[in-house]
Amino acid sequence: MKAWVLRAPGGPQAFTLEELPIPAPRPGWVRIQIKAFGLNRSEYFTRIGDSPSVELPRVLGIECVGVVDAAPGSDLVHGQKVAAMMNGMGRQFNGSYAEYTLVPRTSVFPLETQLSWGRLGALPEMLQTCNGSLHLGLGVESGETLLIRGGTSSIGLATLALARAMGVRVWSTSRSQAKVQMLLDAGAERVFIDQGQLREAVRERAPGGVDRVLELIGASTLKDSLQCVRPGGVVCMTGILGGQWVLPDFEPMMHIPSGVRLSSYSGGSSDIGPDTLQRYVSLIESGALQIQTGTLWDFDQLIEAHRAMDANRSKGKMVVRLA
Repeated sequence: MKAWVLRAPGGPQAFTLEELPIPAPRPGWVRIQIKAFGLNRSEYFTRIGDSPSVELPRVLGIECVGVVDAAPGSDLVHGQKVAAMMNGMGRQFNGSYAEYTLVPRTSVFPLETQLSWGRLGALPEMLQTCNGSLHLGLGVESGETLLIRGGTSSIGLATLALARAMGVRVWSTSRSQAKVQMLLDAGAERVFIDQGQLREAVRERAPGGVDRVLELIGASTLKDSLQCVRPGGVVCMTGILGGQWVLPDFEPMMHIPSGVRLSSYSGGSSDIGPDTLQRYVSLIESGALQIQTGTLWDFDQLIEAHRAMDANRSKGKMVVRLA
């Protein structure tokens, strides 16, 4: 099979397209013929050398959609549509930047859908992260106000759609005035231009603070996000778009306002059940839930796709297709 292999950290050109053996089936694992896969920031961090637990060489890719090719001793059947994600995929064992992958059955989700492979490929990890952030990380309720910091990212846009469907009022952010209308069209009630300090602008509109903040920028804006929330509210750090992993000089008694709760979400595929993922996919297929996707790339364009990721050139989740 063809696979994109990362042998040493570097830029997009660090990937090499190689011929590897198709992985052999084994009990408890599922071999998937890959039809499409989404690109994720975690793969970018691994590529540049910021994932020290990932041993190289490695075939990256933490998610995919495709069809079952072999599943010995499993309830799955040959040719069945599935998604797979997380739980070591592309990190502890080879992932989806290939024509085939072998993953544990616990990471595989059967799906019934007529969505194109390109559209379906954008959904698994994105929906899992949004679902986990909203329900486990934030505990958001209908009628509350949620501020999404990093709103034009694929996770930001998808969370906006899911939260709106729950009856949540959503405020969002962008660093670019040119993207404000896109967020308003997607359903954001308010959009803030984010230059790193939002407290004053948010408190102007909500003097007591918002109910919840989804922090996708990361440590570089986390202290400011904590100042945007009401007592009893929650800030959930899910993303690290700003590239800063560590919060320097953090004094909890000083930087966390009284009564404000700080959480994080970095869960895996076990945080979303097969029925929930199927329900989201069905809502998207029916048009009842609108999820914005980004650029679609062919398999031989992976290097160009990573260049686009580096330059933040895609509006929505980028997908690489093999079919």
